[in-house]
Amino acid sequence: MSAQWETVIGLEIHVQLSTDSKIFSGASTAFGAQPNTQASAVDLGLPGVLPVVNEAVFPKAVSFGLAIGADIGQRSCFDRKNYFYPDLPKGYQITQMDEPIVMGGSVDINLKDGSTKTIRITRAHLEEDAGKSLHEDFHGMTGIDLNRAGTPLLEIVSEPDMRSAEEAVAYARTIHQLVTYLSVSDGNMAEGSLRCDANVSLRKRGEETYGTRTETKNVNSFRFLEQAIKHEITRQREILESGGRVAQETRLYDPDKNETRPMRSKETATDYRYFPEPDLLPVTIDEAFINRVRDRMPELPGQKKQRYTEMWQLSDEDAGLISSDLGLATYFEECVSATDDPTLSANWVRGDLLAALNRAELAIEESPVSAENLGQIIRRIKDGTISGKIAKTVFAGLWEGKASSADEYIEVEGLIQVSDSDALEPVIDKIIADNPKQVEQYQAGKTKLLGFFVGQIMKETGGKANPQQVNDLVKSKLD
Repeated sequence: MSAQWETVIGLEIHVQLSTDSKIFSGASTAFGAQPNTQASAVDLGLPGVLPVVNEAVFPKAVSFGLAIGADIGQRSCFDRKNYFYPDLPKGYQITQMDEPIVMGGSVDINLKDGSTKTIRITRAHLEEDAGKSLHEDFHGMTGIDLNRAGTPLLEIVSEPDMRSAEEAVAYARTIHQLVTYLSVSDGNMAEGSLRCDANVSLRKRGEETYGTRTETKNVNSFRFLEQAIKHEITRQREILESGGRVAQETRLYDPDKNETRPMRSKETATDYRYFPEPDLLPVTIDEAFINRVRDRMPELPGQKKQRYTEMWQLSDEDAGLISSDLGLATYFEECVSATDDPTLSANWVRGDLLAALNRAELAIEESPVSAENLGQIIRRIKDGTISGKIAKTVFAGLWEGKASSADEYIEVEGLIQVSDSDALEPVIDKIIADNPKQVEQYQAGKTKLLGFFVGQIMKETGGKANPQQVNDLVKSKLD
């Protein structure tokens, strides 16, 4: 971007809370049901029905607030945000305006150059989700699915502290990591459990006043978020450099065309006619409740990384990678429990396991090789049953479902490592006899040829020979 312009970005992240029922009704929040089969009379806003707040949303919101060092609103009130849109059946959304449950706080993001940056959080408030407009397969018309209407959300609003698309994505990833660690949300962006609205503006470098901002709504992947922000930066810069003015508006991102397009003019708080929700009393949260939530909070990513480096002497890189995902960290810890070897477990998890998962496009929870089985492979390396090379064959066999355990696969395939000197010596003698030139060179001082002999013997034994024992035997014979 031109050096004369500075980008200013703030994100509003809508996190779907992992409750079984909706925020103001008993309707299910399960994903994937047939359209309009999980919308109750309360969700539809039918005459005579009253909302009842789901108490399960409060510990989730409070735990998030505690994790970011925020103030917890001990008096939590709901308001009506009035607007008309086809997927909002009541004609208003129940949200929190003046007295949100979480106020302030911050998170630190890691940047590509190794530095960290603190992003301030303005607030996080509880609200209900709207339904979903469906534009496909309706022959020019729009369908409405109200299953999502009333699903509990925690809207997390940042300060405009980000200055690039990369920083915005790092922040969104950090929030995603945090809410999944806390079990606030499953964070499944493909199912809409976490969606981002990106507020983007440009100003001349050195100016204090913010430029006119646009809001790009409902971006549901980190890649699309980065692309949408970059496109919007370019679009606004071209308008400003040609002497035009950026319109304050809401926009949508089209990933197929990699562009944002206008959705509607940007509303202000006055347009929404906020007023207190008359059907819901204020909710009081006392210190005892907050302390109970605090006591039940899990170890957070930064704490886990620190424990891995201090207690298990993992490198910062390994500890950071493994602790970045709760599922991966859980798998790793189960593997360590099975092997009592954090270093070897980390090498396998971040190496062969993650490579296989990436190739198959699977999440850690979908791994065909369980932590128990990977632990068994590592134990068999350590006790000399198999070599490291054979271990990779065992891993591949388990990945393909050819056995239910590492020990079963090793036995069925006859992969037990040969460590018997009496069995190895005839093979070693044959290889030495077949390679007199290399023997002469080795004995003349080219000791690196030891690797040649070991390699030939490993090949002759199908990789089953114990490499260290072969190394020692060959060396003793040649010396």
